[in-house]
Amino acid sequence: MPAEAFITGVADTPVGKLPEHNCLSMQALAARDAIANAGLAPSDIDGVLAGFSFTQPHLMLASVFCEYMGLTPAFTTAVQSGGATACTAVMLAAALVESGQCRHVLVVTGDNRLTGLPPGGAVAMLAQVGHAEFEQPYGISVPAAYALVAQRYMRDYKVSPEDLAAIAVNQRRFAAQHPHAHMRKPITVDDVMRSRPICEPLKLLDCCLVSDGAAAVVVSAREAADPSRHRIAILGTGQGHTHEHISAAPSLTHFGCEMSAQQAFARAGTIPSEIDVAEIYDSFTITLAVELESMGFFKKGEAGPAAAAGELSLTGSLPCNTHGGLLSYGHSGAAGGMFHVVEAVHQLRGQAGPRQVEGAELAFVHGDGGILSTHCSLVLGQA
Repeated sequence: MPAEAFITGVADTPVGKLPEHNCLSMQALAARDAIANAGLAPSDIDGVLAGFSFTQPHLMLASVFCEYMGLTPAFTTAVQSGGATACTAVMLAAALVESGQCRHVLVVTGDNRLTGLPPGGAVAMLAQVGHAEFEQPYGISVPAAYALVAQRYMRDYKVSPEDLAAIAVNQRRFAAQHPHAHMRKPITVDDVMRSRPICEPLKLLDCCLVSDGAAAVVVSAREAADPSRHRIAILGTGQGHTHEHISAAPSLTHFGCEMSAQQAFARAGTIPSEIDVAEIYDSFTITLAVELESMGFFKKGEAGPAAAAGELSLTGSLPCNTHGGLLSYGHSGAAGGMFHVVEAVHQLRGQAGPRQVEGAELAFVHGDGGILSTHCSLVLGQA
């Protein structure tokens, strides 16, 4: 069945320290560029979906953004699914254009977490992720929760800290080739292993960055998407949820990403081995390892050794997070996941420069919110 929803425009800002911007100004910059990239005018946008912000929280952030931009869409709402927000919003945008409610939906994300919050502010705000009765009173943090997953994973599948470190090294290698990336200095496995301990077994370089930055995409209906421009088809989408709080997770090794990926692959009529490039949420090295394996790209315990063997590199069997991911490109809240979507589109358009995966025709994108809690997967392809 032919695709009915297409990504027609993408844009992202530089990532890192952007003290000259606030949340809305960064979002507006990315939005204007994405609309122009689609060959549209702001007046063509009849749907707006906005991610959440830590620095400018608002119950109706999408409406605030529309007011800021002077947009009057037929449909607008904010989306809040943690790190899955970007993929979830793209999935919702596709549903809006497929149902005929909108022709062009702008999805915008961005935050200035690095310069707009006090030191440690982003980590402190994420403490609310923990269960108010069973987790927060005992001081568990987001890194500590992921460390629980890492310890169980390493025990069950005989994986070493060095295997996880190889994932961080691969991400940094890609980021070094991206002019917008927050961190571009090359690192080694030894650098990761010697970096400051955060929560055993995770070290500083096993953890994502805190960044300023924004990203936006335009999703258009088939009949509204200009075929003369390089539009990218949304071929398959899926979601999966097993828990919200880690204390309620039915497993520490099997998560909802298995379900979301299966749905997306089935709807796209493809399988993991046919994917040319993957852009998968990597809040920690363990996040990427667990998700790659759960979604069928590698067997259990093999993702880290695969990274060490070069299988996630540009010439490997599955080039992964070719912009550097959250670990090295940058993480600015909901925009962190949107950076993955933008990079997938660049790859499928053949616009990734030195990071370009030769002949890329199918891309897989995945977002994960909470402690491996909420999951959304996308399969994108050439129109």
